[in-house]
Amino acid sequence: MFKGAFSIWGRDMLVLRRSIISELVSVIAYPLTLYLAFGFGLKGYITSVNGVPYPLFIAPGLISMTAVNAAFDESSWSMWFHRKVQRTIEEYRVTPVTVYDIVIGKIFSGFSQGAVKGTVVFLVILALTPFRIDYANLPVYLLSIALSSMTFSCLGTICGTVIDKPENIGRVQSVVIVPLIFMAGIFFPLSSYPSSILPLIQLLPTTAVFEGARYALLTGVIPSQYLVNLVLTAAICFIIAVYTFDRKMAE
Repeated sequence: MFKGAFSIWGRDMLVLRRSIISELVSVIAYPLTLYLAFGFGLKGYITSVNGVPYPLFIAPGLISMTAVNAAFDESSWSMWFHRKVQRTIEEYRVTPVTVYDIVIGKIFSGFSQGAVKGTVVFLVILALTPFRIDYANLPVYLLSIALSSMTFSCLGTICGTVIDKPENIGRVQSVVIVPLIFMAGIFFPLSSYPSSILPLIQLLPTTAVFEGARYALLTGVIPSQYLVNLVLTAAICFIIAVYTFDRKMAE
């Protein structure tokens, strides 16, 4: 069981290993720039948020953002490239590999890349910040990252399956993914929103991703509403990814 999925995952990890240095350098640059610009640039104006030093307040979100962006990028571009350019997906269809194997393999690949790149950003931010976390909270934080990466891997798989023009994947990231990420309170508390729209913001999957991650890393607990949101979103996205890919392969 899952033998085909692990074969696909192993192939993707081999590709990553061949370009690991350039991948890590490129993925560190963006969250590190944001951390330096906001964490250090604004700390003279914003000393703390809800009693948490501002650099420490934004750190969990930036680490999570790196992981989920990497998961989405890997799943979407890998699926599109193998489907439209290399035609690898066509080869899978004449092997015992099932639709579930392909989708799960891509999810594993997205999660693994997100975990690797998120860990590197975590270590860099840890070296830069004078604050220290309680390492006993890491298992809960990793659970949050795992569920979040699964969700974004599934979303990336869906995009890579249904989108034929590569520029449209970039448009999805710019128009949908990035706004949802920045609306989720990475750089500011959710209490800044007007009370009339705050309940809607709290229902966003990205809010569960970043607020849940912040609570997990700082307190060791994911609030129940965010945990339920993460689990349900991951399950629904997985079902949609499998259904979409299956329909696409049947065409």
